[in-house]
Amino acid sequence: MTILLSFAHPDDESFFTAGISRQHAEAGRSVVLCCATRGERGSAGNPPLTSIEELPATRERELRAAAEIMGIGRIEMLPYRDRELADAPPDEIRASLVSLIRRHRPEVVITFDPQGGNLHPDHIAISRFTTDAVTAAADARFHPESGPPHRVPRLLWVGTVLPWEETDPARLAERPGVDFLIDIRPWRDIKARALAAHRTQHQSIGRYFLERPDRDAILSFETFRLAAGEPVEAPPLDDLFTGLTAESA
Repeated sequence: MTILLSFAHPDDESFFTAGISRQHAEAGRSVVLCCATRGERGSAGNPPLTSIEELPATRERELRAAAEIMGIGRIEMLPYRDRELADAPPDEIRASLVSLIRRHRPEVVITFDPQGGNLHPDHIAISRFTTDAVTAAADARFHPESGPPHRVPRLLWVGTVLPWEETDPARLAERPGVDFLIDIRPWRDIKARALAAHRTQHQSIGRYFLERPDRDAILSFETFRLAAGEPVEAPPLDDLFTGLTAESA
């Protein structure tokens, strides 16, 4: 059983999926991360921890450190530029993502919602490209050179409720779009460590997570919306794989 995370920047994975990644890695499932850019337009830290020229390599190292903490077994880096992802040639990025999906054959794919969580253009772009690739990967007419088709049983979105917007699980359960509400308190310290691994981004990570008085509550739950796949009964569910089997694909 495999989860594929498809995000735009180093640190997206830690913001939204650090807990569930480690949870499923410990359960013996495979977690694969696709990161579309190296985050070269992000912060270098304050004071700067690296030069602007070295920032992409630095952020990739931070990503790999966070991924190790999260239990991610494989990282697939795409070659696109930060804040220019929407300009990626659609056929080119579709081919890359379809190949990746057919190679890893995930039961669950996770990406941003159509609003990108916070309207970031790269987040919106990776949501669009990933959704396109999920449907194309199931169609043998697309990119036959990339292997046999694969139907992803469950596509999930993050960002419909941002982690710092609501921390009470009872109220979260009532929010539209919270189809999966995952208690990650056993992995709360893992999430904090993964976030802290992105040292150049310490200002935003501190502001949204690690320096807040409600830090523990923010680090306790991760939420997901069902984007495609069989409808779930009586949401929110507490396991991303509920109702799925290895034969679902």
